[in-house]
Amino acid sequence: MRSFRFAALLAASVFFVPYSQAATPMPVTVTLSTRTTLNLDAAKAIAAAAEAEAQRQQLRVTVVIVDDAGRTLLLQRMDGTPNSSVDVATAKARHAINYRRDTIFHQDLLEKQALAVLALPDSLPIEGGVMLKHGDEVIGAIGVSGAASNKDGEVARAGAAVLSGAKVP
Repeated sequence: MRSFRFAALLAASVFFVPYSQAATPMPVTVTLSTRTTLNLDAAKAIAAAAEAEAQRQQLRVTVVIVDDAGRTLLLQRMDGTPNSSVDVATAKARHAINYRRDTIFHQDLLEKQALAVLALPDSLPIEGGVMLKHGDEVIGAIGVSGAASNKDGEVARAGAAVLSGAKVP
């Protein structure tokens, strides 16, 4: 009986040793990319510039800033804005980041009867969503709602302009 256990143990060890060695991962060299990310301080500065432009034009708007994944980083609702402006501003910002285009691009296509724009998933092709870029890199988006769409676009572009002089540490 003892010799049977020994033989079974010996056979098992011979079987598992090569398997465990084969399961050891081979070293692989990978290159990871680096990217600039939008942070809360930048989002606050962008929102402040957008708010200043809205006040200059005597508008009441909601400003939403999303990161490069379309997740809300900052939402600012001025007094007196309609409840729906929160959802609309968010949708405009997400449209801009998801499609990597300002929302006016798809609004213009729609005005030229390109009705396929209406089939784009999770889109809102109405001016007021603007990409936030650092150089050529899209790092987020701003969405503005509460005024006429062309005014929303002006306010959003005023906010986005903050990044034109941004520095990366």
